[in-house]
Amino acid sequence: MHTLKKMISVLISLVIAVSCFFMYDVEPLMAANIETSAGSAILIDASSGKVLYEKDAHKRLAPASVTKLMTLLIAAEALESGKVNLKDTVTASERACSMGGSQIYLEVGEKLSLEEMLISIAVGSANDACVAVAEHINGSLEEFVHQMNEKAKKLGLVDTNFINDNGLPAEGHYTSAYDLAIIAKESLKYPLISKLTSIKEYDLRGGKFKLYNTNKLLWWYEGTSGLKTGWTQEAKYCLASTVERNGLKLICVVMAVPEVRGHFAESMKLYNYGFANYSYKKFAEAGSKQGETTVQKGTAEKVDLIVDKAVGISIEKGKDKDYRMEISYDQTIHAPVVKGQKLGQMSIYNGDELQIEVDLVAKDDVAKSSLFGLMKKSLQNTYDFGKAS
Repeated sequence: MHTLKKMISVLISLVIAVSCFFMYDVEPLMAANIETSAGSAILIDASSGKVLYEKDAHKRLAPASVTKLMTLLIAAEALESGKVNLKDTVTASERACSMGGSQIYLEVGEKLSLEEMLISIAVGSANDACVAVAEHINGSLEEFVHQMNEKAKKLGLVDTNFINDNGLPAEGHYTSAYDLAIIAKESLKYPLISKLTSIKEYDLRGGKFKLYNTNKLLWWYEGTSGLKTGWTQEAKYCLASTVERNGLKLICVVMAVPEVRGHFAESMKLYNYGFANYSYKKFAEAGSKQGETTVQKGTAEKVDLIVDKAVGISIEKGKDKDYRMEISYDQTIHAPVVKGQKLGQMSIYNGDELQIEVDLVAKDDVAKSSLFGLMKKSLQNTYDFGKAS
């Protein structure tokens, strides 16, 4: 009887052990090791978008002032297209001045440069400046918000709908931690947004009004380079941030954190996990040559294929042996070729699983050769061939 009980006990222990093994084999290790008070959270690789940690990341929640990240993104696109200029004069309307919450207390008719308005949004989270910028860029707040929602659709975001451009409470105004992470990733394509959101303090109106950045990670956490905070009673504490260390750049979003300053503590907890468990592996330097292709009927016989930005990915520490790079491109193309034209592709795999794809582009322009040029080249080739024989 005693032997039977012992055998049953051993069998039960074995079943539990096997169950635990399969449970942890299926569920991400990160889910077992991290707890966060955030109602929703995500940590991603800023380069590839690879998700390193998530908790209810697609839950639709009020984002409060993290909304302003999309406002800054739309403004950055307008600047890049030449539609507006940082030196533009922006005049505050009555509607802009009527906004409550965080503000720079614009007066009707007050004029500031677009750059100062954007700094007020990025650093001081100014609701009034958001409306003034929207009206300057698109003529009306409604049209600007429409553009924000159109941009969300282009980014493939399905859990986002904006009612305003500053994040003040409004029915139907929502997004998710995942969607905000994608907006943040897109924002990092524009150096201006990183520059503005990393300003710690700024003297507005000739020093008469001081702005202090609401993102305390800029002071508290090494490698932080900006993005946006948010708080309302409905949304609680929210933060979309980005940190880079030793080449590894991460984006973290936490939403609906109940504790005061909890959005900073919870973000640092997730970053600590990310930097402890992942490292950055670079596969190619920005501008590096990855091959060359023959150009037919062109003023040059060949053109170099390069990557226009550094190529790398976050890799779980100790698990980098299975990563490999593949390059594909046509060996021959026809002129003309435009500098920056996509001519091939670099693919990074982990085993057989694709991780990222990056375009290979032409390093230089190659114009189409004239008839005279083609005849001259043909004669030269014939002559050289004759000499060689």
